[in-house]
Amino acid sequence: MIKSPYLLFLGDAADGLAAKVAQGIKDWRPDLSVGQYRMNGCNADLGLSDMTFDQAVDAGAKTLVIGVANRGGVISAEWKAKLIEALEAGLDIASGLHNLLKDEKVLVDKAEELGRSLFDVRIPTEAYPIASGIKRTGKRCLAVGTDCSVGKMYTGLAIEKEMLSRNIKATFRSTGQTGILITGNGVPLDAVIADFMAGSVEHLTPDNDENHWDLIEGQGSLYHASYSGVTMALIHGGQPDALILCHEPTREHMRGLPDFKLPSLDELRDTALIMAKIVNPNVKVVGISVNTQHLDEVSANEYLSSTEQRMGIPAVDPFRHGAARLVDALEAC
Repeated sequence: MIKSPYLLFLGDAADGLAAKVAQGIKDWRPDLSVGQYRMNGCNADLGLSDMTFDQAVDAGAKTLVIGVANRGGVISAEWKAKLIEALEAGLDIASGLHNLLKDEKVLVDKAEELGRSLFDVRIPTEAYPIASGIKRTGKRCLAVGTDCSVGKMYTGLAIEKEMLSRNIKATFRSTGQTGILITGNGVPLDAVIADFMAGSVEHLTPDNDENHWDLIEGQGSLYHASYSGVTMALIHGGQPDALILCHEPTREHMRGLPDFKLPSLDELRDTALIMAKIVNPNVKVVGISVNTQHLDEVSANEYLSSTEQRMGIPAVDPFRHGAARLVDALEAC
C-alpha cells in the first residue's frame, strides 16, 4: 500500500497541464496533499505550500508522488538527484511514469539501503484476457475527448460524485495513473499489451446490477495521432451505453502535435458513435463536458449555452458548475 499523505512532486513541469497528475490528486484527494515540491524552472503551481523534503516529512508526508506526466514519461538526471534526496529525507516514492522506478538502479539501491519503498503505479498487476465482445449486464458511460488532457477523468469523477449523492449505484473505473492514485485501484491501460487492452477494460467493468453505472475514465482521443489506440480499446472493451463528449475550447492544436487541429464536437460525436455502435448498437451521446478553466464566468456561460443550443444536448463544465445535468441525461437514456 502507498502510504499517505503525499508531497506532490512537480519537478520542472513546463506548464500546468504537464502536472495534471498532481493537479488531479490535489483536486479530488485534498486531504492527502500536504504540499508541493518544485524545481527551478517549474511553471506549474497547485496553490499548495512549497516545501522542502524535510519540511514535508515534518508535516507528516509519507510518500513523494511524482505528479508530472511529461512526454514519454522520462525520469531525467536532474529529477533523479532530487528523488534520492527525498529518499534520504525519509519519503517513499510513487510514480505513474512509463520510465519505471524499479528500472533505475541508483534509486533501487538507495531505497534498499534506507528501507524505503518504490511504487510503480503503471505496471499491470493481472493477466488480462483478450476481449470477447460479449454483452454485459449493468450500464456504462465513457468520456471521449477532442484531445488529450481535456477533462475526461474529472468528468467521470464529477458524475460519480453526483450519482452517489442521489443514491444511484455508480463506480468510477480508473484507467490511468492519476485515477489509480486517487481511487486506489484500476487498470494502467497504456501499459497493457495492445492485444489485451480491450480485454482489460472488459475485466475492469464486469457484469453488474442492471441499475449500476460504471463511469469509465477516458484516455487519449480518437483524433490524436499518438494516443488513439487507448481510446479505441476503451470504446470496444467498455461497450458504453452512453458517451460524454469532452472538449477544451481554447486549444489551438492537439496536445504535443502543433500540426494537428482539434476536431469539432460534431466530428467527434459522429466518429465516436460509429466506433461505439460496433459493440453496442444502442449507444447514445448524451452530453458534453467542457473544460472552461481558461474562460471567465461570462465567456464560459456563453460558450456552454451556444454549444448546447447547436448540439441539442446538455453542455456543462462539471467541475465548475457540477454534473447534475449530465446525470439527469444519463438517467433519461
